Amino acid sequence: DDTTVVGLISGGDKAAYRDEVLKLSEWCFANYLALNISKTKEMVIDYRRHRADHTPLFINGYCVERVSTFKFLGTHIVEDLSWSANTSAVVKKTQQRSHFPRMLRKNSLEERLLVAYRSTIESVLAYCITVWYAGCSAADRRALQREIKTVQKISSCPLPSLEDISSSRCLCRARKIIKDPFHPGQFLFNLLPSGRRYRCIKSLTNRLKISFFPWAIRTLNSSNIHKT
Repeated sequence: DDTTVVGLISGGDKAAYRDEVLKLSEWCFANYLALNISKTKEMVIDYRRHRADHTPLFINGYCVERVSTFKFLGTHIVEDLSWSANTSAVVKKTQQRSHFPRMLRKNSLEERLLVAYRSTIESVLAYCITVWYAGCSAADRRALQREIKTVQKISSCPLPSLEDISSSRCLCRARKIIKDPFHPGQFLFNLLPSGRRYRCIKSLTNRLKISFFPWAIRTLNSSNIHKT
């Protein structure tokens, strides 16, 4: 389930990408598995100024539907890698779950409010936060922070901000990657001669600057400065 094929199309040559799809189809057939083409989706991420029409993808003679947005493992991904659709879904889910803290306070169970918040609301807000938070717009971040403030008013106790949650999750993820010699992204974390800071990744576009690895390195360097 939830199998993903990712291909980089360079110079308009789609042969390698379509060959990977063909290999997946053949592997499924050889292992007595059936691909459900009706549930298979294709998303094309193309930032070129003059986008060309992409030829449809066929698997076993069936055309694969091309979509502009898709929900993958609980996260809404859009073809322009904006996160407003994902933010709207997260806000909607947290608003539904804010009923639990209200009921706990109504029944004088304030000591369980923090447990309920972390298990029902913060878990939703922090899900895959290292993927999408750095790329969120200011409006998206304000919308998510409002949900935390709502629960804070209900519980009458301070709660960590979304910025603090994202930073702690980012640091945790980055440190795990640094310790894992088999992680494909470990080589991006290079210590400077001082041994305290990591070399920042040069980014010519804002898309790269707000992606995980540059953000993680900036967060690591910031945390090291505060420690010293």
